[in-house]
Amino acid sequence: MRVRFAAAMMLAVLSSGAAAQDSVTVTVDAGAAGPVIDRNIFGQFAEHLGTGIYNGVWVGEDSKIPNTRGIRTDVVEALRAIKVPNVRWPGGCFADEYHWRDGIGDPATRTKRRNASWAGRIETNAFGTHEYFDFLGQIGAKPFISVNVGSGTVQEAADWMEYITAEGTTLADERAANGRKEPWGVDFLGIGNEMWGCGGPLTGDEYVRELKQYINFTTNYHPTVKPTVIAVGPDGGGFAEYTEAVMKGWSQRDWTWDIQGLSLHRYTRGVWPPRIKATGFGAEEYAQVIDETLGMDDFIRTNAAIMDKYDPEKSVGIYVDEWGTWYEGDAGTLYQQNSQRDAVLAALNFNIFAKHAERVRGANIAQMVNVLQAMILTDDARMILTPTYHAFHMYVPFQDATRLGVTLDAQDYRQGEYEMPRFDAIAARGKDGALYVAVVNIDPTREATVNLRLKSGRLAKVSAETLDAPAMNSINTFERPETVKPRAVAPTVRGGAATLAVKPASVTVFRIAE
Repeated sequence: MRVRFAAAMMLAVLSSGAAAQDSVTVTVDAGAAGPVIDRNIFGQFAEHLGTGIYNGVWVGEDSKIPNTRGIRTDVVEALRAIKVPNVRWPGGCFADEYHWRDGIGDPATRTKRRNASWAGRIETNAFGTHEYFDFLGQIGAKPFISVNVGSGTVQEAADWMEYITAEGTTLADERAANGRKEPWGVDFLGIGNEMWGCGGPLTGDEYVRELKQYINFTTNYHPTVKPTVIAVGPDGGGFAEYTEAVMKGWSQRDWTWDIQGLSLHRYTRGVWPPRIKATGFGAEEYAQVIDETLGMDDFIRTNAAIMDKYDPEKSVGIYVDEWGTWYEGDAGTLYQQNSQRDAVLAALNFNIFAKHAERVRGANIAQMVNVLQAMILTDDARMILTPTYHAFHMYVPFQDATRLGVTLDAQDYRQGEYEMPRFDAIAARGKDGALYVAVVNIDPTREATVNLRLKSGRLAKVSAETLDAPAMNSINTFERPETVKPRAVAPTVRGGAATLAVKPASVTVFRIAE
């Protein structure tokens, strides 16, 4: 009897410990206001690659697919719903072979070229400057233009900015003759792309010399919109010399040039070329991808530390203008499926960017439609929304919200050789005055109970939306487009706190109305 009693007591202790580990307490300090989470960290990226532009955004006015001036109506409506802040265009590697004059004037007479960066496909240039700005107007986003440094000239970049932003000049008259009398503003101006690689290759010091010339002569003429000028920085695989060279040059700048941002690129892709499967993966592959993407935090810290040496006041922001998953697939189109794992990954990146909001002021996921970690997949007239799209939609309240203090016991999630936090969270006060808390359950096998509390005060009205799926590798298809979709859930509010059971590999956003 004594042995049986001891065994029973041990079982009770183990069960109690297991139960404790299947809950997490998240405490929000509403009095600890931090920086604003810049809405531009939710930016998009559209490159002339695969079907990202053609058939993804542009179908032409004669298409049977519903469109407005050639731009897909369904894609526009979907992007408006996630309040896209900006779209980076025309690349990417394509930017440094793009000559803007190829994409203006009568579409029937525009220059056709081979897309040397992406499988040598024919680029018709049917989607050019005017179509890009029309698209931005339809979705309500700001322009982020990358100028051609690799194969272009300073004069070409200067002419493009004059064509876009000037009034009263010959180039402005040409723009008007092509259908746009009023100048456009350029909110973000990237000086080249990956100049250490497909855009060059140049050393950091060689790029800084080019950078000075381009900034000095690429004049903005718009009377009210002043561009945020973004220089090329490193990617996750190396080239940290770029951060050092650009920031050192910036610290020694004179009145002829200045930058306000440094571009960072980091993909979750494992080895090169990528061998990670987008679908049909197991627990080990899930953990591998999540573990790698959590490295974004160290990547930002490393570069921010270099920037702090030259810019302790943080005048120059970090713009992670290419990030996301890059799985095994067609190297010419970069089309890939998108699973619940990608939604978890997206939310973790949002959280990392928000935690570094003092320095991170923009980010652009790669890419918007039909390419890599896309929001939207199209097939002729059909369109589906991906799990990543739904993660973006759930995080809309965090755009321009004020970051708040949040504490939690992150615990551990282990799978084979991989070990990482089981939970992650951020909190913010939205522009509507409500408090928002995003909680990610990284573990793909165990449910958990979230206990949500305020450091000071009691909760009253709490609502929530969660994104989970039948499995960590669940996907949306054209036949089953809503396998992965957010759903409203009702937390239990008792004793001034709220509790909610969340599924494995899930993303949940709470709204607290004070």
